[in-house]
Amino acid sequence: MPSLVCVEDYEKHAEQELPKTIFDFFASGAGRQRTLAWNRTAFSKYRIRPKYMHKVNNRILSTKILGKTVSMPIGISPTACQKLAHPDGECGSARAAQEFQTIFILSSHSNSYFEEIATAAPNSRKWLQLYVFKERSITKDLIKQAEDAGFEAIVLTIDFVAVGLRLSIIRNEFKLPSNLCSALLLKYQENNMINNVVDISDPTADWDYIKWLRDITNLPIVVKGVLTAEDAVLAADAGASAILVSNHGARQLDTVPATIEVLPEIVKAVGERVEVYMDGGIRDGTDIFKAIALGAKMVFIGRPVIWGLTKDGEEGAKKILTILKNELDNVMAISGCSKLTDVKPDMVVHESYYSKM
Repeated sequence: MPSLVCVEDYEKHAEQELPKTIFDFFASGAGRQRTLAWNRTAFSKYRIRPKYMHKVNNRILSTKILGKTVSMPIGISPTACQKLAHPDGECGSARAAQEFQTIFILSSHSNSYFEEIATAAPNSRKWLQLYVFKERSITKDLIKQAEDAGFEAIVLTIDFVAVGLRLSIIRNEFKLPSNLCSALLLKYQENNMINNVVDISDPTADWDYIKWLRDITNLPIVVKGVLTAEDAVLAADAGASAILVSNHGARQLDTVPATIEVLPEIVKAVGERVEVYMDGGIRDGTDIFKAIALGAKMVFIGRPVIWGLTKDGEEGAKKILTILKNELDNVMAISGCSKLTDVKPDMVVHESYYSKM
């Protein structure tokens, strides 16, 4: 087998190795998957403007996120049911994040329990992703468990009022294997507090929900799913510590914009008040560089880690992080940046910039 040297190589390998229904579960997007495509192709509409003849012999990729240092601005997004890709599952991803001294976000639809993650990666920076549950007692219980297990932040997903229409999953009639259901939510199903893993969200919730969260936990609140400056301002006003610009991997609503397209307006609106991160479509170091230049403090990756797990479990997840870290380092060197603060907004422009010359 040829060497796998980039994220796309790992994706192609996963498509060959995983059963079609499982690959589609991870890879597919909502509707006709236009946003899924845009998440990737939108990066190509932005151009890097390098600045040469700068000292770049020593490059530093570390930064501070919510007051603590990470070794690089690349973390792991919440992705459901990772044991479908490999038995290492979420524990493998958390250990990979631990080795790279970066952040791992645990999905509410994880196949692993808090205690498993905490034992597998005791020194990793762990955040918990939550939905806006109808039953607030579930939220309280999950946050208490997360606090006890050493998790450092709550990532509230606001774009899951209803499950997106993912046509390939509907065609495949895909159902999660009973032994690989959502471990964190299983007891609430057994107690009839929720009907299933998608009928969970409160359609009556508004921005006061974040204020309520701040009353029940001292953990920082990261609001995930913001796609407009207006919502970013409302999230910050409600007490969010950070914004994760995300369209749920294009799995919720088709034809919403790519996240790299909306990142600048959100940074402009709230970047002086809260930290801004981004996920969606990142596949190489140039993508990360562009996101940083346009104002993201950090990026998170989801599917690439799944493709790494598919190949070689924990070691595959580490390989994905290695590839992206090395690619970002390479871009910084060639573009004239020795540290992340050297990556300035004027170093990345939309393609339309050149049509005006």
